Amino acid sequence: MNDMRHAKSLIFIGSNPPEAHPVSMQHILHAKEKNNAPIIVVDPRRTKLAAKADEYVRIRPGTDAAFMLGLINVIVAKGWEDKEFIRTRVSGYEEMLEVAKKYTPEEVEDITGIPAEQTYKVAEMLAKNRPTSLTWCMGGTQHTIGSSITRTFCILQLVLGNMGKSGGGTNIFRGHDNVQGATDMCILSHSLPAYYGLSDGAWKHWCRVWDVDYDWMVGRFKSKEWMNKKGFTLSRWFDGVLEGEDKIHNGGTSVKALIQWGCGSNSNSRFHDVKKAYNKLDLLVVVDPFPTSAAALCETDNVYILPAASQYETQGSVSSSSRQIQWRYKVVEPVYDSKDDYDIMKEFVTRLGFADQYYKNIKQVPEDITRELGSGSLTIGYNGQTPERIKKHMENWHTFDIDTLQAKGGACDGEYYGMPWPCWTEEHPGTPILYDISKPVNEGGLPFRNRFGDVATYAMSGRVENQLAAKGTCNPRSVVQGGYSEFKEVVPGTNWKTDLSQKTIKEALSKGMAPFGNARARCIVWTFPDQIPIHREPLHSPRPDIVERYPTYKDKADHYRVDTRYESEQAKNNDIVKNFPYTLTTGRQVEHMGAGAETRSNKYLCELQPEMYAEINPKLANDLGIRDGGMVTVESPEGGKIKCKALVTERVDETTIFLPYHFAGSWEGESYADQYPEGNEPWAVGDSGNVITNYGYDIITQIQATKDGLCKISKA
Repeated sequence: MNDMRHAKSLIFIGSNPPEAHPVSMQHILHAKEKNNAPIIVVDPRRTKLAAKADEYVRIRPGTDAAFMLGLINVIVAKGWEDKEFIRTRVSGYEEMLEVAKKYTPEEVEDITGIPAEQTYKVAEMLAKNRPTSLTWCMGGTQHTIGSSITRTFCILQLVLGNMGKSGGGTNIFRGHDNVQGATDMCILSHSLPAYYGLSDGAWKHWCRVWDVDYDWMVGRFKSKEWMNKKGFTLSRWFDGVLEGEDKIHNGGTSVKALIQWGCGSNSNSRFHDVKKAYNKLDLLVVVDPFPTSAAALCETDNVYILPAASQYETQGSVSSSSRQIQWRYKVVEPVYDSKDDYDIMKEFVTRLGFADQYYKNIKQVPEDITRELGSGSLTIGYNGQTPERIKKHMENWHTFDIDTLQAKGGACDGEYYGMPWPCWTEEHPGTPILYDISKPVNEGGLPFRNRFGDVATYAMSGRVENQLAAKGTCNPRSVVQGGYSEFKEVVPGTNWKTDLSQKTIKEALSKGMAPFGNARARCIVWTFPDQIPIHREPLHSPRPDIVERYPTYKDKADHYRVDTRYESEQAKNNDIVKNFPYTLTTGRQVEHMGAGAETRSNKYLCELQPEMYAEINPKLANDLGIRDGGMVTVESPEGGKIKCKALVTERVDETTIFLPYHFAGSWEGESYADQYPEGNEPWAVGDSGNVITNYGYDIITQIQATKDGLCKISKA
């Protein structure tokens, strides 16, 4: 985040830092004040950041890709693209440009509602104020085409030449402490740690790391094929309960038990269906410092609450949004009957009978956990951040420069704070800016990664293109003056990401080269449904007149073990929009966090934000007879319904309803606070906004589409 201080312009799309990531504002405002950097905010809602913006762009939810392609259209038409960067470091550009040509500012206006002249204006602001820092958050991801939307953000930065430069890049603020670390360790259903996937080779690699027999690991599964299959996602687990054994792909059984560990249940979309699923489970276990809404909502006797320690009662390594690894120190021992996560995990694996295998390399907790993960996470360079080095950084934080995050003298001299990954060895300083070829690899520089070979033939055009960076494009001191392939066979039968001796990585560094090669960034992903990202209308669109021009995908079977409706769901749109004419979007408040179990249990925060509300435009409120502070009913096409207060405001336009998603504790206006364990009911209760977020899931990731649904609102 500190590097944003060097930006000459900043664009935020689907991101509201003053509410969601307030610490970042010191760096954002520094760039605005010291560099005279214009701030551009693209959001359906006039946010607190928009109040500080030089240009506020009101966009229809779910149309971000169209706007980005429109900006590219203008930038190239005006000759503002970074031609040399594109020539040397980008592939698939010609094919991408053919797609972008269709998104004229006038077409973008029809899709997004953004005036054509504003698209021209923003394109010029970005072109004349480089480097640009582009930031997105869940406003960009939580759509059925979220993966395409975020790709357009990256492609825009490639066209402008803003990648790998101080003050530039694409920057994703993570919502909680250690979200980045949890993602890197792949606490997900489709990969082993460090993004290795679920192939046989990935399993064999991690079995070597864990010192566990591969055949024993195979025996843990119902059959070998299930070892390589994706599991349910967090967004769809409840469909694994509700859909029935004939409609899911889960080895012939529905989901019977659920452990929710540090997970706010009301963060799920279609929360009214989540509630139904709780009551069909044979077992629900909640591991959390606070009883979540799940514990109170489940109406059967199958609920167990395991009180987990807070961050102040435990210790260990965490990774921040900036890929920095920090050590979180224990302040006090766990109080009352709580245990820290390590002890709870040990209790589980001991009773389940595989503690001997689980703890083979772990004697000192948590230091040995960090060491084990680092020894295997070669793909992203967690190799060099030992517990000792991490703690040394924490003890000497005052020696790091606020602008560069590099230590000036002292015990950490020359290193970057937190050794942001990749940190290839115990001597490497960390990589502060990804893909920066201005400095040597050994000093924190990095080229683009070569993941898919040296040459590609594009099916859409038949063109053959070299995927390696152009001649002369490389980090200083690189033995190869241009692009090169990944390193392998230094140790026979291995490559840089499977050689546990790390000889391959050290061989690459000795040549001034990156272990993963030096390639071009791709505008084309030939394994995705849309090889080049395009706009597709949300499943429930307020604009049925353009659905035919920008239809969704075909339905997808066995999508993380459940079937996912796209085309068949969008076919209902004409009927839905007649009864649910308003666009629904959700977001954060600075006073509350996530599902709110923690913050709504803090009476001081609840004094600041005590009630659930729906933001509604004054004109729409007047048309519907709704007064500010009056009770309203908001309903979804799936049958979800909430009651809350109306906040009449011009933050939203005449067709959009905004809801914060932190509340729980009441259902259709009726409190269920008495169902929490005695003395643990939250101070603030309210209906959950996710009761009425719509059906819809990203075609690649299955992330829920909570930002672009439809709803209706009426006076309660």
